[in-house]
Amino acid sequence: MNDYEETRLDDGNTPEEESATDTDALSGDDSGEKKHGPERFCFMCRRPESKCGGMISLPNDLNICNDCMQKSFETMNSSLSKNGIDLGNLSGLFNLPNVSFVDLGGIFGQQKPKEKKSPEKEEEIRKQFDYHKIPAPHKIKASLDEYVVGQEYAKKVISVAVYNHYKRISADTSDNVEIEKSNMLMIGPTGCGKTYLVKTLARLLDVPLAIADATSLTEAGYIGDDIESVVSKLLAAAGNDVEKAEHGIIFVDEIDKIAKKKNTNQRDVSGEAVQQGMLKLLEGSEVEVPVGAGSKNAMVPMQTVNTKDILFICGGAFPDLDSIIKERLNKHASVGFYADLKDKYDNDPHLLEKVTVDDLRAFGMIPEFLGRLPVIFTLDGLTEDMMVDILSEPKNAILKQYEKLLSMDEVKLSFEKEALRAVARKAMEKKTGARALRAILEKYMLDIMYEIPKDENIGQVVITKEYIEGNGVPRIVLRGQPLLACD
Repeated sequence: MNDYEETRLDDGNTPEEESATDTDALSGDDSGEKKHGPERFCFMCRRPESKCGGMISLPNDLNICNDCMQKSFETMNSSLSKNGIDLGNLSGLFNLPNVSFVDLGGIFGQQKPKEKKSPEKEEEIRKQFDYHKIPAPHKIKASLDEYVVGQEYAKKVISVAVYNHYKRISADTSDNVEIEKSNMLMIGPTGCGKTYLVKTLARLLDVPLAIADATSLTEAGYIGDDIESVVSKLLAAAGNDVEKAEHGIIFVDEIDKIAKKKNTNQRDVSGEAVQQGMLKLLEGSEVEVPVGAGSKNAMVPMQTVNTKDILFICGGAFPDLDSIIKERLNKHASVGFYADLKDKYDNDPHLLEKVTVDDLRAFGMIPEFLGRLPVIFTLDGLTEDMMVDILSEPKNAILKQYEKLLSMDEVKLSFEKEALRAVARKAMEKKTGARALRAILEKYMLDIMYEIPKDENIGQVVITKEYIEGNGVPRIVLRGQPLLACD
C-alpha cells in the first residue's frame, strides 16, 4: 500500500480532493482552528500537513515535514561524523526540536586563529634547532668544496650565514639582546654556480630549504604567482609543519628580473611592485599562505607563517651591471695627468667585486629592498682552468656521469687532458658558464653512445683532442687488449 492509498483510507479524500476543496490547515495551536488556504504537502513523503504536523518552508515553494527533515540530518550527521567534522547544533535558532544542523564552517575548512606560543613552546623549538647540531662553518665549506669548484669567498659567506642563522634561533633572549638576521644578495654571471651552490647546501644540511623563482612573481591581483608563494614552497618543503618552516631558508633565484623597468608608461606589476611587496616578507611579518597549493582560493586551507626567523638568500646574474660599474669608475678622472683609460676595466675579471649599492640602484633595485639585504657578495666568472676542473673534479662531475653510463655497457671511457682543455675553450666561447660544458659534451658523445651498443667487442673509448677539434676520431680499444692510460 502506497502513501496515496494510506491517505485515502485515513480521511476518505485524496490529496487532490483536499486541495480542490481548500481544506483548512492546522494552525498549530491548541484551539484546533483551521485557516483557509490550500494545504501543503511534504516534498519527500507526500503527506499532507494535517497528518504530519507543521511544515518547514524552503525556497522554490518546497515544504518538508519535521520527520523527513530529521531523517535527512541524521543521515548527514552520521556521514560527516565519520570524517571527523565537528558539527554544530543550530536547532535553537529555529525553535525546531530534535533537528540537528550542520556547522558549515567545519566543512569548508575555516581556520582557527593562530595560538600564541608559550615560553615553554619557544624553548622546545630552540632545542629542536640547536646550532650544535649544525656543522661548523669550516665543515660546511669543506663539504661544499667536494661539489663546487672555486668560489671560495661565496662558500665562506654562505657557510657562516647558515651557521649564524641557527645560532640566532637557538640564542637565549633573556638578556634582551636580540640578534638580527642577515639576508644575503648573491651576484654573479650566468653559469657561475649560484643556484647549484644553494642546491648543494640543501642536500648537505638537514634543514628546510626552498628554492623559488622571481620571474613568475607579480603584484597581488594579476596573473602570476603571489609574493607569498615563496613562503608556501618552504612550508611544503617542511612537510606543512609551520614551526619548522618558520626557521628555514628561502633562496629566491633570478632576483634581477624584478628590477624596476625603465622607460615604460605602463604599471610595473612584475618589477618595482614585487620589490615593494617583498619588503615585509624580508623584514619579518605574519603572512597567510595556502597549504598544498600555489595560489589562494576559497577551497584551500590557509596557514599563518611568521617570516622573522626565515633566512632569505637572493641571487641574480644582473646583466649589464658591469657597464654601470665601469661608467661609475671612469667618471673619477677622465682628463689630466691622472686620467683613466676608457678601456681600463673592459677585461677585468673581478669587475663585479667593485659593485656598490648605488650601482644596484642604477640597475633598478629600490633602496628599501637593498636595505633589507645587508650582506652583498659576488661570485667570480669561470676561467678555463676552472672549467677543466668542473669537468672532472667534483663528486658528481659531468665526466663521471658519462663514465657511469658507459660502464653499464662494460665499456671504459677515458679523456685526454688536452681534450678536456679543448672542451673548456669551446665552453668559454659560448659565454654561458658551466652550462655550456654539458651542451658541448652531449654533441660529441652522441655518436659514441649510439655506436657502442652495436659492437660488444669494444672495451675502451678514449676521447682525443683531435676529435673535439674536428680533426680526428676517438680511439677504440677492443676487449682483451691492454687499456690505454690517459695523462
